[in-house]
Amino acid sequence: MSSPLRIANCSGFYGDRLSAAREMVEGGPIDVLTGDWLAELTMLILARTALKHPGGGYARSFVTQMEQVMGTCLDRGIKVVANAGGLSPDSCANAVADVADKLGLSPTIAYVDGDNILSRLGEYADRGVGIRHFETGEEIPIPGNFLTANAYLGCFGIVEALTRGADIVITGRVTDAAVVCGPAAWHHGWSRTDYDALAGAVVAGHVIECGAQATGGNYSFFTEIERMTHVGFPWAEIASDGSAVIGKHDGTDGQVSIGTVTSQLLYEISGPRYFGPDVTARFDTLSMEVVAPDRVRISGVRGEAPPPTLKVAMNEIGGFRKDLSVALTGLDIDAKAALVETAFWDACPYSPGDFASVTTRVLRTDKVDPSSNEEAVAIWRITLKDPDERKVGRAVANAATEIALATIPGFFGIGGMPSGGSAFGVYRPATIERDLVPQFVHVVGGETTVVDSLAETGPSVNISGLEIGPPARDWGPTTPTPLGRLVGARSGDKGGHANLGVFARSASAFAWIDEFLTTQRIRELLPETAGLTVDRYSFENFHSLNFVIHDLLQEGVAASTRQDAQAKGLGEWLRARVVEIPDSLLKELP
Repeated sequence: MSSPLRIANCSGFYGDRLSAAREMVEGGPIDVLTGDWLAELTMLILARTALKHPGGGYARSFVTQMEQVMGTCLDRGIKVVANAGGLSPDSCANAVADVADKLGLSPTIAYVDGDNILSRLGEYADRGVGIRHFETGEEIPIPGNFLTANAYLGCFGIVEALTRGADIVITGRVTDAAVVCGPAAWHHGWSRTDYDALAGAVVAGHVIECGAQATGGNYSFFTEIERMTHVGFPWAEIASDGSAVIGKHDGTDGQVSIGTVTSQLLYEISGPRYFGPDVTARFDTLSMEVVAPDRVRISGVRGEAPPPTLKVAMNEIGGFRKDLSVALTGLDIDAKAALVETAFWDACPYSPGDFASVTTRVLRTDKVDPSSNEEAVAIWRITLKDPDERKVGRAVANAATEIALATIPGFFGIGGMPSGGSAFGVYRPATIERDLVPQFVHVVGGETTVVDSLAETGPSVNISGLEIGPPARDWGPTTPTPLGRLVGARSGDKGGHANLGVFARSASAFAWIDEFLTTQRIRELLPETAGLTVDRYSFENFHSLNFVIHDLLQEGVAASTRQDAQAKGLGEWLRARVVEIPDSLLKELP
């Protein structure tokens, strides 16, 4: 039996803490350094970068980090696996090779690609190969105006690169968990059908993929953590059976607890089946226990065969948009908003019907009897979208500017004036047959091998032995209390949908929220969701509920007109709502 492998994370997104790689390499023992740089929005950003600088569609901050830690990693035998290659893994690998030359080092560098199918869309269309929408199953018209089209690859290209002696492995669009699952599968010698072990590694990868979100960052109960100024990044120590201990380096800020790990488990998931290219991990089978301070063990994860297709993230040119915001200060907010809107359209050379989309909101950020100028301000906001860039240019900005002295008292602009419009992307989740997307493993200065993306089929997991929740009961007297005094939450984006996870910290509190937080209750507490489809999933094994709110973010983060375009604050909004909570549960609170 092989020894556990400690895999550290040093990045949760493109732009994360630059010093994290050095902190993880120098702050304690690790075997592998990984990081996640990619998201649907990041791929769009990298595509725009590549249009201006061919070959530049990769995370340059990763190259900087390699310059900081490459020598130490080689000295200590620490492998590096990162998806920082983005749209240009070859260019990223060459940039890292240049750094190695500069430092006088000779690492074996490999990169994995094949995920980028943008140039093949026309070929697929000619062959009659359908690329279908991930949710509706409808065929997506090809070629379209797509800027990116990347299949989510699995971990076995990474396994091949490590088997061939790579010290540094750079990938394009693999799944977030693949950079963790790959080293674990390589180290422990797992086969493609070791579904339970693979599922355990996928869960561990999911927990640490967002960096400090597993160690106290973005945590509802952050006030209970003693030190939060410079939160340490996480690691997962993965055993040969796929079980893992989640931890952080000793002496670093933050916390690893059942609560912080549960929060991250809920991030950007849907139901109990977590689909991936290597395995379907059953989140409803896992269990957690604290094994030491800042050490949480996850075990018992069961796995099923992966789905027969790969997911594809596609970003399409959606058109152009203009966001304008005007301050409404003091009294008569509604009347001021109505006058500004009427006067704007009177001054605008276009009518509302001339645009592909018009969204208007009044954001009531003002307070009664304000003690500061800022507390007196509400915001009138309008977003205009159209395929014609001219329509959302300076003409509409000028329409807002020229009414400044002729309408409401206290008029001042907050944003969008007098600049022109900006391009935006639309996210299209899709699926493609596995055999059309092999992985190519390149060793810099060496050979290229091909790893197929085919997968075996297998039976479903029987979970009939799981504990069944308690029946409804009379909870007794209640007190109006913010929901967040009892439960935590974690929310985010899933394309155009929003994911909202809610977790309790005791079995009794979970029994109550499982009964109380229905989809209808969510619509009542979050009126913005009232007309939307809401899916609800219950995870009694870790005292959590998960809601997927369809179309809250419209056509994805880049196209969303919400103030919180990524739904990061959705969970905290829910926690701020005052509801009748049973007194018996409030007495249990810390």
